[in-house]
Amino acid sequence: MADAAVTFLLENLVQLVKHQVSLIGGAERELELLKRDLVSLNTFLRNAAKLPNKPEGFRDIESRIRDVVCEAEDTIDSCMTHAAAASSSKRQAFTRPFSSKRLSLAEEVRSLREREVIKMVATAQTFAATAMANASQPHHQDLPPEPIKLQIIREENVVGFEEYENIILRYLGETKEELDVISIIGMPGLGKTTLAWKIFKSDFAKREFPNRIWVCVTHTPNIKNVFLSILKEFTSDDMSCLSDRALIETVQYYLKERKFLLVLDDVCTMDAWNAIRVVLCKTNSMSKVIITSREKSVGDKASQQRKSYELPFLEDPQSWELLQYEVFGKLDMCPDDLKVVGECIAHNCHGLPLSIVVIGGILVEQGAKNEDISAIKEAWLKVSADVTDFLKNDKKQQVSDIVELSYNRLPDELKDCLLYFAVFPEDYEISAWKLIRLWIAEGFIQGKNLEEAAEENLKDLISRNLVMVCKRNSKGEVKTCRVHDVVHAFCGSKVSQEQQRFFLEMKLVNGDLVPPLSEIDKPRRLCVHSDLEIFFARSGKKKVGRIRSLLCFYKAPMNFPEKYAPTMVDGLDMLRVLESEFIRLGEIPKGVTKLFHLRYLTLSVDTLGTLSEAFSSLWNLQTLVVNTKQDSIVIKANIWRMIQLRHLKTKAVITQVSEGSGEGCTSLQTLSRISPEICTINVFNKAPNLKRLGIQGNLAILFKTNSLGMLYQLEKLKLVNTFHDSESQRSMRFPELTSWFPAKLKMLTIAGTSLNWKHMSTLARIQTLQVLKLKDNAFTGMSWEAVGGGFHSLHFLLIEDTKLFIWDASNDSFPKLRYLVLRKCEELKGIPDGVVGSLEKLDIEHLSASGVESAKKINDKKNANQGEKGASRFKLTIGAGC
Repeated sequence: MADAAVTFLLENLVQLVKHQVSLIGGAERELELLKRDLVSLNTFLRNAAKLPNKPEGFRDIESRIRDVVCEAEDTIDSCMTHAAAASSSKRQAFTRPFSSKRLSLAEEVRSLREREVIKMVATAQTFAATAMANASQPHHQDLPPEPIKLQIIREENVVGFEEYENIILRYLGETKEELDVISIIGMPGLGKTTLAWKIFKSDFAKREFPNRIWVCVTHTPNIKNVFLSILKEFTSDDMSCLSDRALIETVQYYLKERKFLLVLDDVCTMDAWNAIRVVLCKTNSMSKVIITSREKSVGDKASQQRKSYELPFLEDPQSWELLQYEVFGKLDMCPDDLKVVGECIAHNCHGLPLSIVVIGGILVEQGAKNEDISAIKEAWLKVSADVTDFLKNDKKQQVSDIVELSYNRLPDELKDCLLYFAVFPEDYEISAWKLIRLWIAEGFIQGKNLEEAAEENLKDLISRNLVMVCKRNSKGEVKTCRVHDVVHAFCGSKVSQEQQRFFLEMKLVNGDLVPPLSEIDKPRRLCVHSDLEIFFARSGKKKVGRIRSLLCFYKAPMNFPEKYAPTMVDGLDMLRVLESEFIRLGEIPKGVTKLFHLRYLTLSVDTLGTLSEAFSSLWNLQTLVVNTKQDSIVIKANIWRMIQLRHLKTKAVITQVSEGSGEGCTSLQTLSRISPEICTINVFNKAPNLKRLGIQGNLAILFKTNSLGMLYQLEKLKLVNTFHDSESQRSMRFPELTSWFPAKLKMLTIAGTSLNWKHMSTLARIQTLQVLKLKDNAFTGMSWEAVGGGFHSLHFLLIEDTKLFIWDASNDSFPKLRYLVLRKCEELKGIPDGVVGSLEKLDIEHLSASGVESAKKINDKKNANQGEKGASRFKLTIGAGC
C-alpha cells in the first residue's frame, strides 16, 4: 500500500521536472536527490512485498514511510500551488516575488530530506539488513502470484432460496384489503438482500407491478434521500428543493393510487420505519412493500397483517452445495481429493451464505496459483485451519472475521482499492467506470496501462467475493458494483484502526459538524454525503487540513445554494479529486481552475454552455466529466495542452474545440459527445489513442468523411443522428466499405438514422464487432434478410423502436450470438430460427403477440435440450407490453 504512494509521488516528480520547468527553477537538484531517496524506499517496499510472511515491525515501517511520503507531497504541492498562482498573475516570471517562490521549493525540499526522508531511508536499510535478512533469499516460490484470471465470473449463486422465493412470490400474488407489507428478517450475511433482489427482478414482479422501486435505507438513513429515491421512479423533475412537508405530500400523491412494489432494504430501526411509513397509503390494496431488516421487532411491527419471514441458516448439504458453486461454477466438479476438506470448510461457516461466498473466493485464489492437486489440497487444509482458528463463538461477529481473513490474504496493491469502498455511503451502487478513474486519480494503480490494471483489480476483488456485481453491460463487463454492508463496515473499521489519513466523513450531529473543522488535520479525503450546505457555511474560506479529495455521493441530485457556489473550493488548494456529480451548481466555482493538482473533476452546472479557457491550466487533469442541461457546449479550453487528460465526457454535444497549439492529447481515451462537424483529420491526429467516442448531430455530414478510419485504437463508437428533416435524410449515405470504420471496433451503437436494412450487410462484414445496438429507427423498412457468413464475432444484438415486420436469417447469419434484446418491435411477426443456435439470453419488451409466442417456443426448445445438472439454462425475460 505504501509502495503505491511512493510510486505515485515518483511519477509526479517525473512529470513535474518534464513539464513544469518554469515553476521549479532552482529546485532541480533537490528534486533529483528526493527522487533518489524515494527509489531507495520503493526498492525496500517491493522487496518486502515478495516475502510470503512480513517480518515483525514491517507494518510500522510501512506506515512511517507513508507518513513521510504524505509530508513530501504536501511540501511540494504547497510550493507549486504558490508558484502557479504567481505565474498566472500579471507579474512577469522573473520578478523578485516569483523568484523567491521558486527558491522556497528548493529550500523546503532540502529541509524535508534532512529532517525526515534521509532518516527514513536509513531506518529502512537497517531494517532490511536485519529483520528481513533471513527471509530475503530469492526463491521462485516467493514471487507474488500472477493476477488471477477466472473464466467464470459469477454475479451470484443462490442455494437454498427456492422455497423462500416461492413463498414470497406467493405473498405478492395474494389479494389483500389494504397495503401489504412483507418483512424478511435475519442476521447479516444470511442473504436477505439477495432474496429480495431476486424477487424484485423476477418475471412475475416485472409483469404484475408497473412501478418497481428499490431503496437502500441503511442503518443511518437519510429519510429525504429515501423519498427522493422513490420519486425517481415516477418523475424526472428535481424535487430536492421541496420542503419536508411538500416532499412527503408529493410522495403520498404518487403512491396513493398507483400499483407498485416497493423494496426497502436494510431498515434497521423503528424510527426509520415510522419516518418512511407516513408516505404509504394503507388503502392502496393493489401494492406491496417488502422490507429487509436485522431486527425482528422492526419486521413484526411493519408487517402486522402477516408474520415476519425469518431466513434460517443453511444446512450442511446446502452450505457444501453453495461452496461448490462458488469455487467450481457448478455442482459435481470437485475432485475427490478435495471433497472431505471442502465439506469441513463449509461446515465451519455455520450456515452463513456470506461467509461461504467469501471463503469461496479464497479457495478460488488458491486454485488459481496451484495446478497440482496435492498443492491445492494442502492450501485448502491451511484455509480450513485458519477458518477454525479465526472464527469466534459469536455468530454475529463471524462474518466480519471471515472478511478479515480474506483481507489479510490480499496482495498489498488490492488492499487500498478495497478500503476505498468505505468512502462511499453504505449500500451505494457504484459506477465501475467512475470507481476505476477514482482509483487511478488517487494513485492506487500502477503500470503502463492504468485502466486495464484497475479493471483487473476490480475483477480480482469480485472473484474473491469481496465486491458484488450489480449490473453488467452488453459486453459482459461490470457496469455497477457495491459491497455488502458487512464488508463496508469492515473497511471503515480497518481504516480507522490503521490508516487515520485515509478518509474522514463529516456529519451533522445535533446541529454541529462532527468532527469540528478545527480537528481536521491528517485525513487526505473528506466525504460529505449529507448536510453539504452546513459544511460550506461553517468552513467558509478556511483551509481544510491537507484534504486531497472531496467526495460527495448522493442517491439523488441535490441543489447547491448559489451563495456558496463561488467559494465552494476556497481553502482546498491541494485537491486532486473533486467528485460532485450529484451536486447541481448554479455556476462553476471560481477557484476550480486554480486547483493546479486536480486529476479528477466532475461538475454539474445546468446552464453551462462554455468551458472557459482557464481550464487549460489544469495540466494534471486526467478525468473531466461535465453535466449540463444545455444541448451543446463549446470547449474554449486548449485541451491539446492538457497532456494528462484521459477522459472527457459530457451529455451535451461539443460543437467547438479549441484549435490552440499543444502536444496533443496522446493520453485521451474517451471523448463524448462531439458533433460531426469537428470530426476532422486535424482533431483526430491530436487524439490518436481514442478508445471510446460518441458523435451526435447531423450524421449525413459524418458519413461523407473518412476520418474515423484513422482511429486505430477505437473500440467503442456511438452514432446518434438528431437531424430528421427531409433534406438531411436524402443526403444520408451510409458507408459501404468496412474500412470506413475503425479497425479495432468492438461496440457500435447507431440511433435515429432511418437507414435501409440492406446496409446491415456492411456491418455484417466488420470482423471485430462484438456488440451492436440499433435504436430509435436506426434502420427502417418492412423486412430484413440477414445473409449468411456475416457477424462473425457478434455476441450481443439490441434492436429497439423499429417498424420491422419480417426478419429472416439463415443458420450461419449470427454464429456467435448469445444475447438478443428486442424492445418496441411491435410489428415484428416473429424471431427467426437462424438466430437461435448459440443464443443464451433473450429479452423482449413491447413485442407483438406473434413475436412473444415465437420467443416462448424458443425458450421451450432451448430448455428441453438442457444438459447436465448445474449447467446454465437459457433465459427468457418477458417485460412490459408483451
